Amino acid sequence: MVDDRSSRTTEDLSAHSGSHFHVGEAWRGRRGQVKVLRAVATVELAKGLIVLAAGCSILFLLHRDTLEAAYNLLELLHISPDRHVAHIFLRWADSLTDQKLWAVFGVAAAYSSLRFLESYGLWKARAWAEWVALVSAALYVPFEVRELIHRISMFHVGLLAVNLGIIAYMAYLRWQAHQERKSALRANLSAP
Repeated sequence: MVDDRSSRTTEDLSAHSGSHFHVGEAWRGRRGQVKVLRAVATVELAKGLIVLAAGCSILFLLHRDTLEAAYNLLELLHISPDRHVAHIFLRWADSLTDQKLWAVFGVAAAYSSLRFLESYGLWKARAWAEWVALVSAALYVPFEVRELIHRISMFHVGLLAVNLGIIAYMAYLRWQAHQERKSALRANLSAP
């Protein structure tokens, strides 16, 4: 087979030269938007990896004393066992069985799979992934607001700001796509 790269036109090369930004035809010329989508995709991938790692670490507790592990975790995180949240966590840890540990792992694996799927879709600039990102970010907002009501911290303010930014950006992209579809429909209807 002969490689005919030298016979390609400038137009052919421009379509392939930015392979890092290879997305659908509708996204040509929108590199800035693709960069933002890929940044969000990277965040979603990181969230999936963190939860998957946590889920896998849960499996190390199989056939072990989960209450002792919970005390050790609280000590590592410098959380007093006298706090109300620590009491709830310790009671939960004491009630863990191997079946519950497998269930926690299953939930972590399912959540990670959703994050990985969303990350892939955002990386490829797919509309369905924008919807998933919008809805999943919106689901976190009530919990983040509740946390801010109880205790204001820069971490939680930043987390809320990032999620609101993702929601706004994904809503903007979906609105923009809707406007483009309306314009294309009008152009098709007015064409002879």
